[in-house]
Parts: sequence; C-alpha cells; structure tokens
Amino acid sequence: MLNRVVLVGRLTKDPDLKVSQNNISVATFTLAVNRPFTSSNGERGADFINCVVFRKQAENVNQYLKKGSLAGVDGRLQSRTYDNKDGQRVFVTEVVCDSVQFLEPKGQGGNQQQQYNNNSADSYTNAYGNQSTGSRPAPQQQSRQDNAEENPFANADGPVDISDDDLPF
Repeated sequence: MLNRVVLVGRLTKDPDLKVSQNNISVATFTLAVNRPFTSSNGERGADFINCVVFRKQAENVNQYLKKGSLAGVDGRLQSRTYDNKDGQRVFVTEVVCDSVQFLEPKGQGGNQQQQYNNNSADSYTNAYGNQSTGSRPAPQQQSRQDNAEENPFANADGPVDISDDDLPF
C-alpha cells in the first residue's frame, strides 16, 4: 500500500502550536494549494489542506512560518474521528507531515532554504534546489544580481496576503 502526499502552498493563517499531555509539541496549519487549471471565467481555484507536524519540526514551523508563507510538505494522509464537547462525532482528514520545507528565503538577503526532516536533521535544500547534507559544502554564493536570475524568490517583497474571502469556511 502507498500513502504519500506532496504539497506546495501558502499558509492561510499563523501555525497553531500546542503541547500534548505527553509533552510533545504539535503544530497545525492549513495550506492553500492552487489547482492546476482555471475555470471557464479564468479564475484559479484552491484547495485548503489541513496539516499537522510533531516534535522539533513543529517548533520550527511555529517559529519560522506565518500567514502567507510558502511551504512544501511531504507526508501521509490520515483520517481520524473524535467526539467534541457537545457529544457530536467529528471526522478529520489531514496530512501528517514527515518533512516541511520553508520555500522562501529568511529575511531580505537570505539565499538558502531550510528543510527540517525527521530522518535527517542536518539536511537542507539550497537556493538552487540541490539536496545536500551537512558533510557536503554549500555552493559558493553568487552576487545578488546573479542570484535573482536563478532564484525567483530572491527579490520577493514578502508573503502574499490571503483574505477571509479566499477561505472556504
């Protein structure tokens, strides 16, 4: 059996970090993921996917991502149920993230994207899209002008604002 999900989208609001009864950090967030087609009137729809991430990765997501941040997730789809305080059964489908990639540079001059992965704490993806580990040297930095040509996010003005009208709820 195969259960794998890979998504790239923008956060619809700031992540929500909580600590479980077992003292495990849990962050939840919703990604707005554009559909690959446009409607007959030229509008592009989006899907709003609930995501959950645990432990150190949850703390990193809470610290470095915010509403409008571009993120990539790799994980599995999970369905669960629980009874709410009114006694009604609630069904939840969400992506349990194995890895979350921060796809926008940190600050104005950032040229490397950090990837936090449960399997490899010191792996990262650099601005050129190459996967690397701590044992390999990072590529030499280019001038800011050269970097802007290869990295479409080099001169980004910041996150895209998502209005309440864009949300399905």
